[in-house]
Amino acid sequence: MNRKQFLKSLAVLPLAGAGMKLHELSKMAESLGSTAKMPVLFLGHGSPMNAIEENEFVAGFRNIAKQLEKPQAILCISAHWETKGTFVTAMERPRTIHDFGGFPQELFQVQYPALGSPELAKETKRLITKTEIGLDDKWGLDHGAWSVIKHLYPEADVPVIQMSLDYTQSPRFHYELAKELASLRQKGVLIVGSGNMVHNLGKVAWNKLNEVDYAFDWAKEASEKMKGFIAKGDHQALINYASQGRAFELAIPTPEHYLPLLYALALKGQKEEVTLFNDKAIGGSLTMTSLKIA
Repeated sequence: MNRKQFLKSLAVLPLAGAGMKLHELSKMAESLGSTAKMPVLFLGHGSPMNAIEENEFVAGFRNIAKQLEKPQAILCISAHWETKGTFVTAMERPRTIHDFGGFPQELFQVQYPALGSPELAKETKRLITKTEIGLDDKWGLDHGAWSVIKHLYPEADVPVIQMSLDYTQSPRFHYELAKELASLRQKGVLIVGSGNMVHNLGKVAWNKLNEVDYAFDWAKEASEKMKGFIAKGDHQALINYASQGRAFELAIPTPEHYLPLLYALALKGQKEEVTLFNDKAIGGSLTMTSLKIA
């Protein structure tokens, strides 16, 4: 992928989506009862070109899906939906959102026709007391969601809702808000954070995009420290990422791709383990590191 292609893969404009039959939505709502505890995922989504390319990261998404019981629904926190206030999508048929002007037509043509779940949206609103949750009927599924979820469930046969990131709030707010989602894990809901732990587009080495696991020294330092904090369960250090020095400043110049990691980690139970996958860098200043909590 060249620099022009990569740059065009970074935003959010809508098309339309379709989905499963409506009676399946009702069936899902009726069955949103007690289940075995679902895992939690954080997925390093990288470029939306991953939606149509075949590479080791796509293979990693598919492989992790094989380790999961099929969920009744997915709640995705994507880096690409920032709002003032917190919202969840509540429409029955979310559109597939694209933003790739001049990008390969093949990517424009991708649709991920999963149903939404107004019932799950209302349940999420009911559970959260930390802030007022708005029910949104305009957004849909952005590429932070569909470009990775399509590899987990290519038949689009699992309903998906998204939760937005309130850009006015602190990392601690997001971490504490995520904890209020915990009971959904025992109602068949797979919670997915989608972003990138190290994400600095302004410093991408465009001539190194095809070099396997190439990272600048500061990106390596930040990534290793992040993984060390995760292994030790030191979530406070990760919440206070702005106090972790220059490498973290470069790795997280803006918070939106990092915050979905905090949502996933907040849901980790005391006896649960974290498994890393897709743990490689691209372009010097991005990491695709992903994790499963179970």
